[in-house]
Amino acid sequence: MAAFTDTVASLPENVLDLSVSRRSWNGVWVEVSEWQGAGRVSHKFRHQTETRLVTLLEEVGSPCEPRLRANRPCPVGYTPRHMDFAPAGMEMWGYSDDARFVKDATLALDFAALGERLETKIDAEVIATPRLRFSDDRIWSLVKLLSEAVNDPDPSTQLYGDGLTAAIMARLLADPVQADPAQSAADGSGLAPWKLRRVVDYLEERLPERVELAELAALAGLSQSHFSRAFKASTGMAPYRWQLDARIRRARALLLDPRASLDQVAEATGFADAVHFGRTFRKLTGAAPGAWRRDRAS
Repeated sequence: MAAFTDTVASLPENVLDLSVSRRSWNGVWVEVSEWQGAGRVSHKFRHQTETRLVTLLEEVGSPCEPRLRANRPCPVGYTPRHMDFAPAGMEMWGYSDDARFVKDATLALDFAALGERLETKIDAEVIATPRLRFSDDRIWSLVKLLSEAVNDPDPSTQLYGDGLTAAIMARLLADPVQADPAQSAADGSGLAPWKLRRVVDYLEERLPERVELAELAALAGLSQSHFSRAFKASTGMAPYRWQLDARIRRARALLLDPRASLDQVAEATGFADAVHFGRTFRKLTGAAPGAWRRDRAS
């Protein structure tokens, strides 16, 4: 689903401005907020009716504090890069004595949909238990990567975000269901050759369109987490990176035609514009598209 960003008009006291970007992967709504403040800030967290994972990504000024009541200090001491897990219906507040800049990411979680989509056991006790100021470097790093992808229009970002949300949920909540021996084998030995061919053919047919991880996992008859590990074992690359490399391979073929402009090549391979295409091409090949073309023409 495409991302969108808006500026919130009604701001809490001492918040000077606030921008919010949103996007959905795997049925998980991701909301990234950035705000600047000057002084004491107290505000109610959004999405009270949904189960949420709130991750503090950046803070400048006094530490941010999660509260269960507006005027009651948090019972858990300060932890850098902390996260908060709030079951649906639980009221939470954010507080800081003097916040200057804050960036956080909220993941709104629909566990009925996630359990079905990710083929994951959901422990009812775990999702009903609030957790304040807990730390997990791996989850924090995954959420940070996800937050950085919210506004990325590149088609490969869909597979990238699907993989990140699946990894976050597996780490946060449950172990994947071992549905059958074939799935267990896939974890260590990769996809069966016919399954790999089916997936690769599908990816190539859809280039440069956006593809969801759930589509590829369904083709292989595996859960998303099993599929991601098996695909990487077979190809050496995560699904999103394979798709991105395939787009660059197609771009190389198009660049061999001197009549094709960089804008035309970018559009044909799913990049937003020639600048985005050039930056990605250089990152993956070590050369700018124009230089790469000139080298092949000489």
